[in-house]
Amino acid sequence: MNQNMRIYHRYLGFFLAGIMAVYALSGIVMIFRTTDAFKVEKQVQKEIQPNLNADLLGRELRIKNLKIEKEEGDVQHFAQGSYNKKTGFASYKVKELPVVLEKLTNLHKATTNSPLFFLNIFFGLSLLFFVVSAFFMFIPKTSAFKKGLYFSIAGLVLALVMIFVG
Repeated sequence: MNQNMRIYHRYLGFFLAGIMAVYALSGIVMIFRTTDAFKVEKQVQKEIQPNLNADLLGRELRIKNLKIEKEEGDVQHFAQGSYNKKTGFASYKVKELPVVLEKLTNLHKATTNSPLFFLNIFFGLSLLFFVVSAFFMFIPKTSAFKKGLYFSIAGLVLALVMIFVG
C-alpha cells in the first residue's frame, strides 16, 4: 500500500504541477483585488436609459457609491466621468484587470454555474489526496514520520489561528 501511494502521489503531483502554478498565481492576484494593482484604466462610452438618479446610474454603470459632483445643463459629472440625463449617454473610466488576469481570478470565483467548477472540485480532491498520501511516504515508527506529524499539526494550528484571529 505504501509503495502504491508513493507512486500515485508522485504522478498526480507531476500532473498537478501546472494547475498548482496557475492557482498560485491567481491566488496572488486575488489578494490584491481590492486595490488597483495589476489593473489598467479603460475608457467606456455607453448609451443607457435617460433621466436616471445617482443611485440608479451607479447600478447601471456598476460604479459603487457614485456621487454627482456637479451639473452643467443636462450633463452630470461624477469622479469617473459624465452622464447626459437627456440622451442617456455616459462616458466614464473603469479600472479592470487585463483579460488573462481576469480569467485567472474567475478560476478562484467559479461556482456551480461555471464549467471551471469541475476543475476546482478535482483540484480540491487532489489536494486532499496529497494530504492523506503524504502520511504514507514514511514508515510510521521513523523519526521522519514523527517530525512530519509535528509539522502537520503546526501547519494546521497556524491555518486555524490565521482564519479565526485574522
